[in-house]
Amino acid sequence: MNDKRRRVSVRDVMKTEFGLIEGSATIYEALLLMKKLRTSVLVVNKRHDSDEYGLLLVSDIARQVVALDRSPKRVNVYEVMTKPAVYIEPDMDIRYCSRLFARFDLVRALVVDDRKIIGTISPNLLVLDGLFFGIEPEA
Repeated sequence: MNDKRRRVSVRDVMKTEFGLIEGSATIYEALLLMKKLRTSVLVVNKRHDSDEYGLLLVSDIARQVVALDRSPKRVNVYEVMTKPAVYIEPDMDIRYCSRLFARFDLVRALVVDDRKIIGTISPNLLVLDGLFFGIEPEA
């Protein structure tokens, strides 16, 4: 079978809208922003040029704040976030990106070009959008 599928890159399927928050914000503020943006992840901004981006996931809040009965108004984002966040080059083939996610058990990564965030990527996007990129699924 000669399969001539077009190469699909992370740039083709990444989500370009994302919420950005400072590490000094409270988890309460982060939850308000997540609710407003209808998202389960926020990008934690760099403090300066030589710093790295972080990620704050709802699952992190559940494990490190809710499960431990900590007050969201007294816990800062920097106490819960993952930093440095894993990031992917936008031109990476989605097959390699999927392998990276599987190997390191990732649920989200940043897409960074020239040290600037241009989007986020998740296994859902890789599978649901990547496999059907440029094709209309059959009804």
